[in-house]
Amino acid sequence: MSDTAGPRRPAPPAPGTGTVPPVRSELWAPSRRATTVGILLLISLTAFESMGVGTAMPAVVADLGGVALYAWPFVIFMAAAVFGTALGGRWCDVRGPRIALVAAPALFGVGLVVAGTAEGMGQLLLGRLLQGLGAGVQGVAVYVLIAAVYPQRARPAVFGAVSSAWVVPSLVGPPLAGLVTDRLSWHWVFLGLVPVVFVAVTLVLPAVRDLGPPDPESTPARGGAGLVLAALGAAAGVSGLSWALGRLGVPGAVVGVLAVALLVPSLRRLLPAGVFRARPGIAAVVVARGLVAGAFFTVGSFLPLVLTATHGWSLAAAGLPLIVASLGWSGAAAWQGRHPERSRSSMLRAGFLLIAAGIVGLVVVATGLGYGWLALVFWGLSGIGMGLAFSAIAYLTLAHSQTADVGAHSSSAQLLDQLSTAGFIGLGGALLALLVTPAVAMPVLLVVLVLLALTGAATAGRTAVPG
Repeated sequence: MSDTAGPRRPAPPAPGTGTVPPVRSELWAPSRRATTVGILLLISLTAFESMGVGTAMPAVVADLGGVALYAWPFVIFMAAAVFGTALGGRWCDVRGPRIALVAAPALFGVGLVVAGTAEGMGQLLLGRLLQGLGAGVQGVAVYVLIAAVYPQRARPAVFGAVSSAWVVPSLVGPPLAGLVTDRLSWHWVFLGLVPVVFVAVTLVLPAVRDLGPPDPESTPARGGAGLVLAALGAAAGVSGLSWALGRLGVPGAVVGVLAVALLVPSLRRLLPAGVFRARPGIAAVVVARGLVAGAFFTVGSFLPLVLTATHGWSLAAAGLPLIVASLGWSGAAAWQGRHPERSRSSMLRAGFLLIAAGIVGLVVVATGLGYGWLALVFWGLSGIGMGLAFSAIAYLTLAHSQTADVGAHSSSAQLLDQLSTAGFIGLGGALLALLVTPAVAMPVLLVVLVLLALTGAATAGRTAVPG
């Protein structure tokens, strides 16, 4: 099988036509319509939270802490999502995605309430932890649901629709979060999403009602307790490493060594063999997910800080590059969905190169030598690259998976995504603590992320599905 999006077996012709039905009609067929709507609602909920919280975070840390604590709400979220992802992968392999697709958004909603009512950094971090757990479980469950419901030739269109679900949140989320923070309070950036959670859970119930557990004979025999312990080790390890990076001296060094000692065996247990060598196949796909997430999402977390601290932009204006990037992401993802015949590994390489080019341009913006409005152009370019790369990785993950491996492989890809993002956001926080001024710290971080994206481009060919 090649790494294009052709089906494993020919799809039946449409009645009376003798031709294969259009791919997009398969998304909205009566038997799949409710599932498609449910998936898009869940993705939109996550998108609103991501875009809004990222925009409001400078005000949050100014109220509850200081710039040295800027990275921690992101790191705690991602560390919790690591555990949630491992739990979700095992849960879906054994029980199917039905319960997970209802329980995870509910937990996410509880986290919104806890964070939205926070009066101190501790309560905010607890809320972010609950949000991360819910997001981690939900992310894997959505992948398992896609693999169970949609034929292979329709999956590029599914992932295109998933990316398009970011459009409205991207347009409304950042400026609305900035305005709400400026006029009311950052608390409402969290609390305002709670009703959306209730709507999403209510509407997704019909989509998951008929889903049952997988065939017991196809359920992989993986030790649940071992996976959960490894996930806890990975979450604790990435949190400890982030803490250690921000503290020079003996305490930081000791915690850093212990964190690495937790991370290495945990990752060996959680990730497919050959990941650290980017071995061709699913291992290379998982590596690509980690590289693209580390490069793109880390920049997105710090870009509002760059524009507010270095260029004096308002919070509402600082969210504009995030809008442009998300529109580029959605447009590129929709385009790839209309071209299922194209090589996904080649598309992945092109995406990485566009992300790298955009980050190179942002280095000049971050130093203050370039105009702030250039961030709209450069981050928009990276958004187009992300639309190509992320959709290609999503397809390749399923293309390299047998039915019994979908949960485990999707979990592995998402785990490395989260660990990479948390690790590099932690590095950014450490650079801020060490170098103090964003105009000095952020260019250093961006150079590291350019190298990350270029590594992804160099290894993209290893993700191809053998013919």
